[in-house]
Amino acid sequence: MNNVVAAAAWMIGAITSFTLMAIAGRSVSAELDTFEIMLFRSLTGIVIVVGVALSAGTFSQVNRNRLSLHGARNIFHFAGQNLWFYAITVIPLAQVFALEFTTPIWVILLSPLLLKERITSVGLLCAGIGFIGILIVARPDPANISWGLIAAASCAVFFALTAILTRKLTQTETITTILFYLTVMQAVFGLICAGYDGDIALPSLAALPWVILIGCAGLLAHFCLTKALSIAPASIVMPIDFVRLPTIAIVGVVLYQEPLEIWVFVGAALIFAANYLNISYAVRTTKP
Repeated sequence: MNNVVAAAAWMIGAITSFTLMAIAGRSVSAELDTFEIMLFRSLTGIVIVVGVALSAGTFSQVNRNRLSLHGARNIFHFAGQNLWFYAITVIPLAQVFALEFTTPIWVILLSPLLLKERITSVGLLCAGIGFIGILIVARPDPANISWGLIAAASCAVFFALTAILTRKLTQTETITTILFYLTVMQAVFGLICAGYDGDIALPSLAALPWVILIGCAGLLAHFCLTKALSIAPASIVMPIDFVRLPTIAIVGVVLYQEPLEIWVFVGAALIFAANYLNISYAVRTTKP
């Protein structure tokens, strides 16, 4: 199977997982703050990663060769994920995802600087088309800027840096190593940030299944994303994530009675067009 097509398949798994994580995150937001959510998510992830690695015989792959790069990646991700969890509780899901979708644009623009990947005119065109689609969906009004909007827009920058450093790590590190340090480091970050005031809330029995779902969905999303980034350049992989937009818009309507506007689909049409152009061009240029 062509690497680009395989990467697209892995990204579908990531999209599904991120959507489930948004639903679960909203469900526990009344009980837990974002730091507590990240703590329990990471603890769940540690159990899964270690268990799977021991079963598969890959735990021995974990090493300390690139601890500083793992640390930088996980600091960026921890910051972005906390902003994301906050944003999904205060503004419509479609708007959060639309603003978050500036991530691929940042990846396309920053990859040449940090990964030495060549940026093409088609890549720039796709980024421009996608950005126009995002603006149509979000239509941010300067008169009504909120902390939720700022958080959603800011998390995109941190997620872009996370994706870029993930791409660098996949050049030398296994997925087991990357996911092990993802869960362990962010558990430490979550414990420090959630416990700085000496008060860490525990999830109720009603919230516990949602917390476990957050941990499982978050880990699966990163597994799928890491697999995709390991077989295709970040500037190709990340724009596929735009597919989350119409998905989460429908989820917002069905579960939370959020308004569904025609502009969401107008913008989504442009985003799909940008994805199709980017992927089809990559497939043509990577054929032997």
